Amino acid sequence: MVLRFDARDVSGFKLLFSLAIMYGLMSFVVHSVIYTKFIKPLGIDAPLDRFSEARAVEHVRVLSHDIGNRQEGRPGLREAAEYIKAQLERMKERAGSNIRIEIEENVVSGSFAMLFLGHGISFDYRNLTNILMRISSIDSKHSDPSVLVNAHFDTTLGSPGAADCGSCVASLLEIARIIIDSGWVPPRPIILLFNGAEESFLLGANGFMRTHKWRDSIGAFINVEATGTGGLDVVCQSGPGSWPSYVYAQSAIYPMANSAAQDIFPVIPGDTDYRMFSQDYGSIPGLDIIFLFGGYHYHASSDTVDRLLPGSMQARGDNLYSMVKAFAESSKLKNDHERESLGDAHDYNDEQAVFFDYLTWFMIFYSRRIALMLHSIPIAIFLIMPFLLRMMNYGLYCCFVTLYDFVKGMILHATGIMLAIIFPVIFSILRLLFSSYGMNWFANPYLAFLMFTPISLIGLLIPRTVFRVLPLSQDVSILKTSKEALSDEARFWGAFGFYALLTLAYLLAGFTGGFLTFFASASMLLAWISFYLSINFCGHQSVRSTVFYVIPLIPCLTHSVYFGGALVQFFIEKIGMMGSLPPPYGFYIPDIAIAATVGIATGWSLGPLISICGNWLARSSILQFLLHLGVIAWALSSQFFPYSTDAPKRVILQHSFLTADANQIVDSSYDVAVVDSNSILFLLKHAPEVAKELHIGPEFSFETANMSSQRTFMVCNIYYHACQDTLTKFT
Repeated sequence: MVLRFDARDVSGFKLLFSLAIMYGLMSFVVHSVIYTKFIKPLGIDAPLDRFSEARAVEHVRVLSHDIGNRQEGRPGLREAAEYIKAQLERMKERAGSNIRIEIEENVVSGSFAMLFLGHGISFDYRNLTNILMRISSIDSKHSDPSVLVNAHFDTTLGSPGAADCGSCVASLLEIARIIIDSGWVPPRPIILLFNGAEESFLLGANGFMRTHKWRDSIGAFINVEATGTGGLDVVCQSGPGSWPSYVYAQSAIYPMANSAAQDIFPVIPGDTDYRMFSQDYGSIPGLDIIFLFGGYHYHASSDTVDRLLPGSMQARGDNLYSMVKAFAESSKLKNDHERESLGDAHDYNDEQAVFFDYLTWFMIFYSRRIALMLHSIPIAIFLIMPFLLRMMNYGLYCCFVTLYDFVKGMILHATGIMLAIIFPVIFSILRLLFSSYGMNWFANPYLAFLMFTPISLIGLLIPRTVFRVLPLSQDVSILKTSKEALSDEARFWGAFGFYALLTLAYLLAGFTGGFLTFFASASMLLAWISFYLSINFCGHQSVRSTVFYVIPLIPCLTHSVYFGGALVQFFIEKIGMMGSLPPPYGFYIPDIAIAATVGIATGWSLGPLISICGNWLARSSILQFLLHLGVIAWALSSQFFPYSTDAPKRVILQHSFLTADANQIVDSSYDVAVVDSNSILFLLKHAPEVAKELHIGPEFSFETANMSSQRTFMVCNIYYHACQDTLTKFT
């Protein structure tokens, strides 16, 4: 078989491979940023006025390795409390005479009710331990507004909790040491809360907020958390108001925040102590800062000190110390009484701001009021542009006809984006029809991109392939312009209008993630100007003019790869613990979810290019090449096992009791369950030692097995938090 390419095919492939190299370089940079590879951790001998990751890791080592599991009722939790208190007492001994150090072991009891994942839960708790340190100037008062920094030292069952949240506790201990050893006297008190009961539904923070004498003095808080072993330390929640995120934007050395995270976080099935401080038992302005990556080991026995991602704690510590100083020195720091007296007149009650970091290099922040103006500009430009292009020479009718063509271009672009999501989903379903197990990409996330990105790109290009020339309503003979030029114009402004409309929709819905589409539309405008100017030198049908279009888009596309890549990686790491639906449909859900997410990321990262680059890429030869590439990736992925030591499969072994009342046990059983789409049968096949331990023979089937009620698991999981209970890994 001989493949014949014409000149446009050759040019198209050159552009495709050039874009592949460009996106490869972007991905390399983004991967380095996401996993903090560009940050050099400071050693044990670092200057005393600098945060040292090496010093902090030594605390993590004691908590996670020497002490180990730290749950209520186990000796490890008490040992951890004693260790933390002893470290604080040592610091107090060397504090200067101009600084006051107060250390408390606070035992809390209480009861409360909360709504969690749609379920009402009531709690009654007794004798939980929090450790507190208050650092202030010698002449400070207890009513002075203070800054609270919170971290929990308890862990889930079966986990040594190096990252979650030994790393958080270690960061606070190192911050306390810096304050004392550097000689800095905080102008406002700093309260460090080492919380002994977060994993058991935020009980420690509840006890502090309801009973402690310092609670009313808190003017701002920073909650430090971990949902993985490092990487980006992202601001996932902030508020009330925009002041906390503004302080972060001004002070963070390595800014890792975007307001879109606040749109996404509410749909994630989980909660943090942020809820207690800012929502349920106080309206304190604050930040919720969380390690996002390395989620394979979250709430697992593999959450050990050697799994911590180098550079992550250094970035967190540098940011944290800078933020603590900024909050303490802020004139807007007010205690509870002062906030109540100020009421709506103060910035605490303004609306959420829009903010985002650019690859942790710098951060852009603007208020909701400015967003109302800025984010309305793209749609205004889209509506005005037909009149600017046609009104002077061709009259009003031609303006409306041009706008109609722009709307057609918008519909075609929206269709391409939808197909970029739908095609990978269909491809994932077809792949599973011929595979004995799913989630091949779980231990090797790059496989998800190799499999689904080429297919997603086909979806993006299909509308351009079907409509090589856009069906125009404009009269070519009157405008004296080629159909190709008018089609490209309509496609570009249609794509621009698509992002402008999304920006407006974000704004009207009250979300703060509209910067994503605003950045895309603003960059496209610059790219169009560059393209339009280049036509005079290179011609309309020239690859060189296309290059002039691509270059101004590079900053926007890099940010899209950053945001989209981080989103895909986060979901891949977390999907192994998100549960599963009953077969046969449950088998398909994870692959469909990841395929759709990769499709969204691809559409976001490549969409702004398609209106112009599609002129070269929408060739049948290129579509065939992309299809073959996807099929080859499919075939290669089938050779990869879904799990590894670094990406273990999670298994729940649960001892369930059925009671008639508080004193009578009716029945009990040991229940085994998996929490992803590869079923118990998969587990027994690839880990025969599990079958042996459970006395399960080869004749096992779901038809004859004693199946536990899903409701039983739900109730037990909620009560014991058993969805993170005993985790077994195997390869």
